[in-house]
Amino acid sequence: MLIGGLQKLTLIDYPGKIAATVFLIGCNFSCPWCHNPELVLPKRIKKHKKISENYFFEFLSQRKGLLEGVVVCGGEPTINKDLPDFIKKIKKLGYAVKLDTNGSNPEMLKNLIAGKLVDYVALDVKAPFKNQKSKIKNQSDKSKLKNKYEGTTGVKINLEDIEKSINLLKNSGIDYEFRTTIIPKLHQSKDIRDIAKQLKGARIYFLQQFKPGKTISPKYGKYKPSSQKQIKSILEECKKYLPTKLRS
Repeated sequence: MLIGGLQKLTLIDYPGKIAATVFLIGCNFSCPWCHNPELVLPKRIKKHKKISENYFFEFLSQRKGLLEGVVVCGGEPTINKDLPDFIKKIKKLGYAVKLDTNGSNPEMLKNLIAGKLVDYVALDVKAPFKNQKSKIKNQSDKSKLKNKYEGTTGVKINLEDIEKSINLLKNSGIDYEFRTTIIPKLHQSKDIRDIAKQLKGARIYFLQQFKPGKTISPKYGKYKPSSQKQIKSILEECKKYLPTKLRS
């Protein structure tokens, strides 16, 4: 497993648990606003310092009794075929596991849930993923949705896979959350409201405000985030469809 970073203590990334966060290298998305280009872009990955699995598991062994959980994020963890074995090693040390994913690999997600390898899953919903009916019959509408999702991810997308992962979590029986980072120039208020409608029935939906800085596309790092007034207005709209909270 290629490990690109380790946050040795976090009190906010795993709800209700004292945890560490491990950042796996590689992603099948290339979101222009992503703050981790060194985990996504091949040229940046080559230059980025790696952490060995031995070091990571030695660290976890030493923190037994002090830490409660491990957040596995990226990049995109589910592109790694060895992810189940990697998580099994974490679970054997007695840790709860939270997975952060973009939802593009429902088969891997299904296997992890079936194998009781994840205790909590956070799925990033980048844009609206379906129309207001359960199926998209109009090809023009389907193309518009794909274009919106692909605009936020920078790559070709199979929207059916995203929807499968979302439905899988909603019916999984494990703890989960859906979340969206509101990106200037990419999201309108209607987009976020549509996502909330499409997630109706889910346990929780978090909105996150974009923060400028280091990004895959330098121009996005200069964009101003949405105002607090705009964010709060969107939050109230989303609350009509499911429990929604703002995460700083």
